[in-house]
Amino acid sequence: MSESRLSDTGRYLRRLGFDTAPPPTLDTLRLLQQRHTAEFPFETLSSLLRQPVPIDLESVERKVFEQGRGGYCYELNQLFLALLQVLGFSARGITGRVVMNAPEGAWTARTHRLSLVTLDDVRYITDVGFGGMVPTAPLLLDSRDVQPTPHEPYRIEANEDGYLLRAKVADEWRPMYLFDLQRQEEIDYAVGNWYVCSHPESPFMGRLMVARTGEGLRKTLNGNSYAVHRIGHDSERRTINDADELIDLLENEFGLRVPPRGELRPAVQRLLV
Repeated sequence: MSESRLSDTGRYLRRLGFDTAPPPTLDTLRLLQQRHTAEFPFETLSSLLRQPVPIDLESVERKVFEQGRGGYCYELNQLFLALLQVLGFSARGITGRVVMNAPEGAWTARTHRLSLVTLDDVRYITDVGFGGMVPTAPLLLDSRDVQPTPHEPYRIEANEDGYLLRAKVADEWRPMYLFDLQRQEEIDYAVGNWYVCSHPESPFMGRLMVARTGEGLRKTLNGNSYAVHRIGHDSERRTINDADELIDLLENEFGLRVPPRGELRPAVQRLLV
């Protein structure tokens, strides 16, 4: 499998609060994942605008660091994996099938990217691109115990086809995604990403989904429905019915440098009808 290299590791690390390269330890991995989900939003602005989403590392770096954007799993986890490899982690990409909000036992398309990290012969999954329910800490692959994170607890179940990740939401263990450890090549990511950003039946096409974590909270935007989920408290929700107010929210609450308003406003307006 070919490896891509970051063009500016220092710039990336500074965004995550590191002046120098940290050692490839579990504590570092925990810090990186928690800070990454807070710093780089999950967002589908390109899909909303029905624009192609290139996932080569150079394009992803340009979008995130120069254009002030975020991305989805094929972008954010590609970027994060490249950083882990530069720092000396034993890490590789894997893929899965999103079953969140699907019926129990559903078998969906293989359209999610995450990473497998091995530290001292112990295996973890790490994921910075799963929207409003992204795990904010690495998770032990070979443990079936409940695993706390800075946000919700998670657990990994084994099944005959690999693994199922669940998260505890509102006292219910909800399925997030199925995954396995099958070797992946760049073409596998390209095919999955093409479906996500181009296929007319993709759940991302023409939709706006944005998420970012914070200290003890998650912010999510699904269409024009904005919510702040605070750990241990009731969620705060509101519906936004003005296009410019929604664009302001993208900038101020999610820290995104949005496309020109003249380009974005008509697509946002369609979400409000």
